[in-house]
This record gives sequence, structure tokens and C-alpha cells, in this order.
Amino acid sequence: MKQSRTMSLVESLANVIVGYGVAVVTQILIFPIFGLHTTLAQNLKMGAIFTVVSIARPFGLRRVFEAIRIRSAK
Repeated sequence: MKQSRTMSLVESLANVIVGYGVAVVTQILIFPIFGLHTTLAQNLKMGAIFTVVSIARPFGLRRVFEAIRIRSAK
């Protein structure tokens, strides 16, 4: 069974939203253990930064490997 583009988008968005929530909750729980005390607003901003990095990393790697594949096919 093939996944539709709409469902692929829904899955990707769900992954980003859940990842953001996990990042923020993890920061709230772990930072105090290391003596880092941040506000909820700071945790939300840091979570957003981590989310952008988490999206950019696989995208960049995918583009690099695609470029390698295209060069290898020539």
C-alpha cells in the first residue's frame, strides 16, 4: 500500500510537533540536574531552534547523498 502525499505531510508534521514537545519537556527535566535554570519561554525558544536544526540536518544530508548518487550515475 502506497502512502499519499497528504499522509506523508501529516506524518512529517506530527514528527516535528512531537519532537518539539519531547525537546522542551526533556530540557525542563534535565537542565536543572546540570544547574541550568531557564524559563518556559527560554525552553520553548531553544526547542524551536533544536527543531529547525533537526529538520535541516537530514535535509542537508539527503541533498548531499543525492548529489553523490547523481555524480555516480554519470
